Parts: sequence; structure tokens; C-alpha cells
Amino acid sequence: MVLKRYLPLLALIVVVVLVQLVTTIAGAKYYLTQLTMSAYYALVVVGLSLLMGYAGQISLGQAGFFAIGGYTTAALTTTNLIEHRGGGIVKLLDNLGLLIQIENSYGEQILYLTPWIACIAAISVTVIIAFSIGIPVLKLRGHYLAMATMGFGAIVYRIVLGSKVFGEADGLTNVPEFTLIPGVAVSGKFTARILNYYIAWLIVALGLFIAINLVNSRVGRGLRSLHGSEEGASAVGVDTSRYKLNIFVLSAVFAAVSGIFLTHYNGGIGPSEASVMKSIRYVAVVAVGGMANIWGTLTMGVVLNFLSLRGVFGTYDDAVFGVILIGIMLFAPQGLLRKALLQEIRSLAAPLLKRNR
Repeated sequence: MVLKRYLPLLALIVVVVLVQLVTTIAGAKYYLTQLTMSAYYALVVVGLSLLMGYAGQISLGQAGFFAIGGYTTAALTTTNLIEHRGGGIVKLLDNLGLLIQIENSYGEQILYLTPWIACIAAISVTVIIAFSIGIPVLKLRGHYLAMATMGFGAIVYRIVLGSKVFGEADGLTNVPEFTLIPGVAVSGKFTARILNYYIAWLIVALGLFIAINLVNSRVGRGLRSLHGSEEGASAVGVDTSRYKLNIFVLSAVFAAVSGIFLTHYNGGIGPSEASVMKSIRYVAVVAVGGMANIWGTLTMGVVLNFLSLRGVFGTYDDAVFGVILIGIMLFAPQGLLRKALLQEIRSLAAPLLKRNR
């Protein structure tokens, strides 16, 4: 029974390997770039699926958490600390081996914080902000909660757009590669395309492992009861406030981790990643994939983001996601790939099969 819950994860690993082999043999390895980016974006919607599909809480601020992760690691790894090397905390960090010194293409000495420390700092900042925002905001419900989280996302967008430390409208570039272990680094180098493809999907697999265990645990049952009726869940002893806050923070961490690794992969991040429209896109993907269907959300997240990154939708990219969201809310509010879809198909097909007999 325990093994059965992990079978889809094993199937995903097989599919990931097959896709890489097929694209390589077919001479189309350039697709791996978009598939790698799609994997990171898919991790955001997996976290949002837990929040919306199981806890029943909508968030239009996921792009804000994505940006917090990406911009924090970018700022910490692109700030040159060479002038401050001799004193204070910079000296301490240098003595601890937490700084990296390189020479850029102009012959200048660059001293910056190691990406591992920047990553930890980015996740820590995200957790603190998510808790600070979640405690008051999650007391709201319905469209009030949606507006509050959208307001948070708008604040993050204006901060990164207007702050010099975050590059203003130009964003931050020249973000260094993220060396995970010697010889394995997150970067956009052409020679490391296949390696980074597997790194991205390994991170997604770890996120899915966490999500699967959460959903099939006592906490998962509590979240499902919360989604059905908050009052009913509270009546049977579920600490609804704590559950909502914890899953909100977890979904924020998923988004921040995606932002961190995609920023190092792309070598930069721009303010468009923090826009409210990005958050709407994430909600649209969860809606079409099925609110409580992690695998459906993952599938649609990869497919829609891949098509978007390939430029299939052209200048109508945002409009397409808007139309998808409206259409799903009107005609299939539980999502196209909802969990009950197979049962519904079987019930509809049963009378036809009986007639044929």
C-alpha cells in the first residue's frame, strides 16, 4: 500500500529519463532548456495545489514568494564585498570560508557570498515573511483572502521594480552558478544542459515526495477536512489556524526554492517574475490541473509553461492564461484533470457498454 503511493513518482522518473534520451537522439536537446525551466515553474504550482486543493485557501501572491527567493539569492551573490573584506561580518564570513573570490572578464576582483548561504538566507527570509503575512491574512476567506494576497504580491513587485539594490526595471544579472557538490552546478551553460535538466527534475521529485507524504498523513486528512468545512474540521479537533498557516508557509517555500534555482539557472531575474499576472498564471495552472490533484497540476504546469516558453502563444501569452482561468471557473471548477474524472468517465461509459453487450 505504501509502495503504491510512490508508483506515480517512479513513473515520472522514467518519463523524465525517456524524454532526455529521445530529445538527445533526435538532435533536439534545445528543448531541455524549456523543460528545465518548466520543471522549476511546476514546483511552484505543486505547492499552490497543496494550499488551494487541500487547505482550500487561494493565494495570488505566489509570484511574490518566487521573487523573494530569486531576488534574495541574486542580490547576495552579486554584491561585491571586496571593499569590506577587512572588517566586521565580511571578515568573519571570509574566515569561515563562506565567501568566493573570482576575477571577472574586466580583470576586477569580485568577492561574493557563496550560493549555499544565499540560498539558506533566501529560504529563511521567505519563511519569516510568509509567517508574518499568513497570521493576519489567513483569517480572511474567499475573495477577501485573494485580494489580500494579491496586495502582498503587488507590494513585492513595486519593491523590486523601484529598488536600486534589486536592479530596478533591469533586474539583476551575472548571478553566478550554484555549485551543489564539486562538479555539479546549477547554471545555464550549454555543456551542462542535460545535467541541469536532471537537477531540476530531482528537485521537483523531492518536492513531490514531500507533498505525497503530507497528503497521505494525518495532516493531509486534516487539510482535506479543512477544505470541506472549516467549522466542521474545527469541531472534530483540527487546529485549523495552525494547519492553514503551515501549509501557506510550505507553499511559499516551494515557490522560493523554485525562484532560487531558476535564478541561478538563468543567471538573473527580472521584475516580471514578481508581477501579479504571474500569480494568476499559477492559479490558472492549478485550476486546470485539478485543485486537489498534484499530478494533474504538475502535468498541466509543465505542458502550459513549456508551450509558453516556446512562444506558442506569442503576444497573447497572458491572455491565454486568463481565458483558461475564466473557462475553468465557469465550466470545470474542479479542474480538467480532477481526481474524480476517471470515475465520472466510467459512470458515463457504463450505460453505453451495457447497450453494446
